[in-house]
Amino acid sequence: MKSTIQLVFSCLVVMICVSCKKDKADSPEPKLIFKFRFDSTQQRLNNIGQPATLPAGHGAQSPVFNSMSAHYIELAPNMYTALGAGNILYKAPETSVGGDLAIDFSKSIIAKNGETFYSVPLRDVNAGTYEWLRISLAYQNYDVKVRYNGLDFTGTIASFIGFNTYINSFKPKNTSVNVNANKLQGYWAFEALGFITQGQAPPGSTTVVNPIFNTSPIPAGSCVVTAAFDTPLTITGKEEEDLVVTVSLSTNDSFEWTDSAGDNIYEPDAGDTVVDMGVRGMKPVVN
Repeated sequence: MKSTIQLVFSCLVVMICVSCKKDKADSPEPKLIFKFRFDSTQQRLNNIGQPATLPAGHGAQSPVFNSMSAHYIELAPNMYTALGAGNILYKAPETSVGGDLAIDFSKSIIAKNGETFYSVPLRDVNAGTYEWLRISLAYQNYDVKVRYNGLDFTGTIASFIGFNTYINSFKPKNTSVNVNANKLQGYWAFEALGFITQGQAPPGSTTVVNPIFNTSPIPAGSCVVTAAFDTPLTITGKEEEDLVVTVSLSTNDSFEWTDSAGDNIYEPDAGDTVVDMGVRGMKPVVN
């Protein structure tokens, strides 16, 4: 009888050990996850991170964002960390097919509101404490309200805000636009009612918020948006659960134009000209 009880007990111990090992093996590897959030109520900032109001004679609206892509992600320990000297987590594929080096749009990761746009195993992130996040935004797609010939409707804009992008083709909404060339920051296409309009914003007109421009500048023509974490991000290398960074982007009056009629209605046929399509700030929140 005693030997039988011992045998049963031994079997139970073995089963428990096997079960524990299996549960541990089946557990997903903890990751650092980045998700976009588009917020039209977030503070509107200028290039140096200060609150920004509309200049006289300009109109603006908060677009309804559909999606966004990023070209580069870096964690910076402090405000004195030079661009590229932090922990670079991601750099999107690039190509020289169009001549100069450019982002390869065909390989870009495009994410909607609340979706993951990048994740990396925490074991691949250097242990340390990081106060700042840098993300180079590359492409954005959103809906805006337009008045044309007295009619009000909604159109969709696809704009390329990376330093340089090689584009084979893309769809602002339903219609394909063939490019097969490099396009510098500020190239855009507008689709409404089945028609396409294209344009190029002037150099330097895209807002790129960087509050630490004095201690850690970014190159002109890039779109490396910089922001402090709500609380510093600390990586120990011993994490057992995912860390999620919600990257909240300010879309507060981010679509801006010269307002010929002074009515704050975007009217291309009245002479209104788009002057800025850059996001108006970033808040990375660690969950």
